[in-house]
Amino acid sequence: MALLRPFNKLPMLNSGVLLLVGSDEALQRKLAEAILQEKKNFNISIHLATSLPLPSERDHVRPRIDLVVFMIDIKSKYSLKNVETSLPYVDASFFLGKVCFLVTGVGRVNACSIEMNAICKLGETYCSPVLFCELELEGIRASTAQRLLRMLQICAGHVPGVSALSFASLMRNSNGD
Repeated sequence: MALLRPFNKLPMLNSGVLLLVGSDEALQRKLAEAILQEKKNFNISIHLATSLPLPSERDHVRPRIDLVVFMIDIKSKYSLKNVETSLPYVDASFFLGKVCFLVTGVGRVNACSIEMNAICKLGETYCSPVLFCELELEGIRASTAQRLLRMLQICAGHVPGVSALSFASLMRNSNGD
């Protein structure tokens, strides 16, 4: 039950590692496939986990993780609870631009079982962006994949002059200002 740390391993040359954490494995796989189908100029490794902590016995072979995406299904209270119980296993330095919350199922607002305020508060509490999407629709899934790919590229350090922290500050909601 090791704490997930962003800088405890050296980065791999011209690559990025994405960790998708969520209770819906089918949506995780669809999103991972969409990301891998996108055109890119660096190597991508995507790891799927239903929850944290990750097993510590495989820690020595696990690469450095550049971006953690917590997936929350808006129609499942369990998915929000799963994310909330996983968050203590993430080192605080990950929340300096290397974490985002991806809320799925927003096209079915009438089937919503999670308060939007709870999700927005989660993003505020952890200083991390909250992205809303509908992964069941192919077009939106592709645009979400492109957005996550660009975030991964920045978090892995492949965009000169832009750090994960500066990018996260640009994505923060300015309504409270």
